[in-house]
Amino acid sequence: MGETEDERTSQAGQLFENFVQASTCKGTMQAFCILCRQLELDPSNYTDFYHSLKSAVTSWKAKGLWSKLDKRASHKEYMKGKACTDTKCLVIGSGPCGLRTAIELAFLGAKVVVIEKRDTFSRNNVLHLWPYTIHDLRGLGAKKFYGKFCAGSIDHISIRQLQLMLLKIALIVGVEVHVNVEFIKLLEPPEDQPNEGPGWRAEIRPAGHPISDFDFDVVVGADGRRSTLDGFRRKEFRGKLAIAITANFVNRNTTAEAKVEEISGVAFIFNQKFFLDLKEETGIDLENIVYYKDNTHYFVMTAKKQSLLDKGVIIHDYIETERLLSSQNVDQEALLSYAREAADFGTNYQLPSLDYAINHYGQPDVAMFDFTCMYASENAALVRENFRHQLLVALVGDSLLEPFWPMGTGCARGFLAAFDTAWMVRGWAQGRAPLEILAERESIYRLLPQTTPENINKNFDQYTIDPSTRYPNLNANCVRPHQVQHLYMNGDQDSCSLQGGGPLRSSVSLSRQELEIRPRQLLSWCQKQTQGYRGVEVTDLTSSWKSGLALCALIHSYRPDLIDFDSLNEADSSRNNQLAFDVAEREFGIQPVTTGAEIAAEREPDKLLMVLYLSKFYEIFYATAVPAAGKDENNDSSTAATAVYNLINFTLPRKRIPKVQLPFTLLQSLVPSQSAAPPAEGGNARENKVRSMATQLLAKFEENAASGEQRRQVGVLPAVVSPSTGPHLALKNVQCINKKFLIHLIRCFLGGLWGSKTVSPNPSPPFLQRKAKTLSTREFSKKSIKERAQHLSSMFPGHSPQVNSSKEFPQNLGGSDICSFCQKRVYVMERLSAEGHFFHRECFRCSICRCTLRLGGHAFDSEQGKFYCKMHFSQAKVKSKTRRRTVITFDWALLTALILQLLFFNQNFCF
Repeated sequence: MGETEDERTSQAGQLFENFVQASTCKGTMQAFCILCRQLELDPSNYTDFYHSLKSAVTSWKAKGLWSKLDKRASHKEYMKGKACTDTKCLVIGSGPCGLRTAIELAFLGAKVVVIEKRDTFSRNNVLHLWPYTIHDLRGLGAKKFYGKFCAGSIDHISIRQLQLMLLKIALIVGVEVHVNVEFIKLLEPPEDQPNEGPGWRAEIRPAGHPISDFDFDVVVGADGRRSTLDGFRRKEFRGKLAIAITANFVNRNTTAEAKVEEISGVAFIFNQKFFLDLKEETGIDLENIVYYKDNTHYFVMTAKKQSLLDKGVIIHDYIETERLLSSQNVDQEALLSYAREAADFGTNYQLPSLDYAINHYGQPDVAMFDFTCMYASENAALVRENFRHQLLVALVGDSLLEPFWPMGTGCARGFLAAFDTAWMVRGWAQGRAPLEILAERESIYRLLPQTTPENINKNFDQYTIDPSTRYPNLNANCVRPHQVQHLYMNGDQDSCSLQGGGPLRSSVSLSRQELEIRPRQLLSWCQKQTQGYRGVEVTDLTSSWKSGLALCALIHSYRPDLIDFDSLNEADSSRNNQLAFDVAEREFGIQPVTTGAEIAAEREPDKLLMVLYLSKFYEIFYATAVPAAGKDENNDSSTAATAVYNLINFTLPRKRIPKVQLPFTLLQSLVPSQSAAPPAEGGNARENKVRSMATQLLAKFEENAASGEQRRQVGVLPAVVSPSTGPHLALKNVQCINKKFLIHLIRCFLGGLWGSKTVSPNPSPPFLQRKAKTLSTREFSKKSIKERAQHLSSMFPGHSPQVNSSKEFPQNLGGSDICSFCQKRVYVMERLSAEGHFFHRECFRCSICRCTLRLGGHAFDSEQGKFYCKMHFSQAKVKSKTRRRTVITFDWALLTALILQLLFFNQNFCF
């Protein structure tokens, strides 16, 4: 009897080892079936399967795995596997995120079924893993299934290997997996049935599969960006064109191959010599390259378009990305040669052979695509109810938020979404109100696109499915139940109801001000501004804007000189929209979110994009008074006064402007009446005081310019002034003056301008002394002053700026797409932000020791605009005290604007 028991134990251990070592999806499923049959285990008995398997397999290798899984299952959130006992879940797709979600639902005690339309795992591409994902997978026993998992400094794994690992864990914890089963659509419960009748089911292919009779309470879409679940609208994140090439070469695991060093990520800015040598030797021009060694030799690189054209990879140059990278426009043989040459050079020709691995299409595994076009779902979940049966619908993985591959966000954010979804299902099973569950899920979803390795909790041992253990700044109530009513869909609603009404989730790139502009408020404002225009009827934030007339009308209502609205053709949607985009970018610095051709080609504009874009107009124009129809603008002095106040207000950051309400009479006296004659024609009591101040400032400066030689000796350059230019130098004749001298100049000018009648005869009255002290210790915001001066100068008659208007607003106004360190493009999904600056995470380094900085663990010198580690910050401050005085550049318009700042926003000053 004892020998029989030993043989059975040995056989169980061997069968389990065969299951663990299986290297394909089919092999894994087959080994699992043999294991269950020989040990007389029933996988459909999901509540006891894991414990039965653990009792039957007692080998020392298996015990190490059981201890890890038991530790995970002991989390209090699972309630010992009883949290979701009566909940049945269907997961569509067996990618890494779908399987990770299924594992968590199984730990909660739910009945989980996974369906996958393929029976092979053939994706060779390699995933970068964040530290928490490595910790999470190790906690599930990853090294028991794949001994090389993240050994040493390796922080990556092939998608195929990760899928195999998670599939085996899912089967062990009682998840039912079916391959070669394709999801078609949801089937509603029958109309005439008792409460206990069949509920929600799925139409699948093949139709006769037993899973077609499975009715479920929860369905999770994890089938990639082409999700088959209805009711979810997607928004698009698009950056400038960046062409990525991925290539997988056969890894024969030889000694020579093992010696080749990996490339964890080299960008042009960090190793310019490497990329310049590559271009000189091969003609290949790259922006970055990554090489990981796993089941294959995996390379991913970003190639410049011109290089691809020169090498014959791309046949014709098209503006449209779809045509540019279409299979008909790509020479496949040239692409294979291009990727092989880059890989050879990148590894210093140390790989013995570079034979392409074969993908699931039976072709060499190389691909080229535009990785800057990413999609995200507007909402993470919804609830359907038909005939008293409720269904919770959720998305995870690429279906929810498409990854940005240079950051390795796919797996990391996908696993976070899997945990968040499991937490939502737990609340669903415990009877929480559907709207409360949806509101909490959408609140958590708002954090997901912002997550980076730096801003999630660092204590990975505390991670559970409870979001509060993972997100340090979690606000689970930022979305309220009434805001998600459109996500609760009963029998009277269909999937189209999601397209209107409800609030949109704002993009992570929005500023605080933009987040405060609600779509309904924005729509109401747009309706008021465009009322009465021919062919314009704004009823929503999507279809009403397709023709482009509404957008042109919005601009025309404030600046009729910019667009000839009467000449527009309503049928030419592409031209109208492109005209509005170009004018808005040139005149107001509002960057376009798409092109006129793309809007014309779509059924209707994307609502999120329109909200983002129109919010920019709202932010600039909302407080500007618009003359009523038929009103004489020349006599509307209140409009002019309000306009100049707004122009000054909007050209500086809102935080730094004291909220001072100026008397209207004061504003009126400072703003020229548009009906008044120019001063050269006689003038009157309402002479333009701004121009007068500029004239006197010029005179004071010319007096001080006499001692130019003396100022040269103290680092101050003399003014170069042509008498013919008069006071209207605008931005043409730029002067270089010392900062302290500028403050002295302001003191003298203001003291002499008003004298004893208005302020103390002392040229430096108390408020100016305080202001001068502030100015001398704070960095001048040249850009803010310059913009304010340009706005002001453009409003006054007789002023003719000598600057091209197209250059007044740079295309990247606000720095939202330029890294403050390397001055290269930083895409929305990869950028970090600190102290009002945007940058790549790899660029965020100490200015002295060049070590990588962590958000919250840095120091910032506002005078120099530099970042430091905390250790070197004090050292930098000491050096700055002995640094030679800085010489900054100003012109007369800037000085005038600076004076206006002192006058307009100082509460202690009065006339």
